[in-house]
Amino acid sequence: MPSLQNPPQKMMFQLSLRRRGISDQAVLRAMEDVPRDMFVEPADRADAYRDIALGIACGQTISQPFVVAYMTEQLGLQKSHRVLEIGTGSGYQAAVLSRLCSHVVTIERYRTLADRARSRLAQLGYDNVEVMLGDGFDVPAGAGAFDRIIVTAAMEQIPDALAQRLGPEGVLIAPVGPLHSVQTLVRLVRTETGFERKQLVDVRFVPALPGLAREL
Repeated sequence: MPSLQNPPQKMMFQLSLRRRGISDQAVLRAMEDVPRDMFVEPADRADAYRDIALGIACGQTISQPFVVAYMTEQLGLQKSHRVLEIGTGSGYQAAVLSRLCSHVVTIERYRTLADRARSRLAQLGYDNVEVMLGDGFDVPAGAGAFDRIIVTAAMEQIPDALAQRLGPEGVLIAPVGPLHSVQTLVRLVRTETGFERKQLVDVRFVPALPGLAREL
């Protein structure tokens, strides 16, 4: 199905991101290139370019565009980077990441979402994204280390096992705080002596839960 985006909506979409402080030109290009209307539910396509979160299957959400752009910008991506995403959802964040790095591994605990995202990303040509059905709290050992890690669901704290998956000078972004309230985006940078931690902005995400979902 072709994208329904129209120029006036896309123009306001980009202007809104710039006004809210997104300045990385590569991130802005990626946000412009990825058709968000193809990642929302059909009934919500008219609202795809509004700066709001929208519901998707399994009680999950696709984050508002500003949050996607902001988290992506804070990662400081390079074309050579290998990125891990926890919480595939619709696949939109992974698609944006894929325009800015060499490879994305994204893990989703809901089979329905994983299957839909895998199919959608393939149909749209995002062939450097690998969608895995799995537990974001228990990343398979064979997945290796990553230059960047992004968590798109709320965690009460960042598991040390996840932080240890960062390579040298790696960066992790995650919403940390109460699962059913307001969280704070936290940026971890791996250094020679440990991790530097910085709090960024307040956000609200659905909870990150361990294990595979019963609702498949």
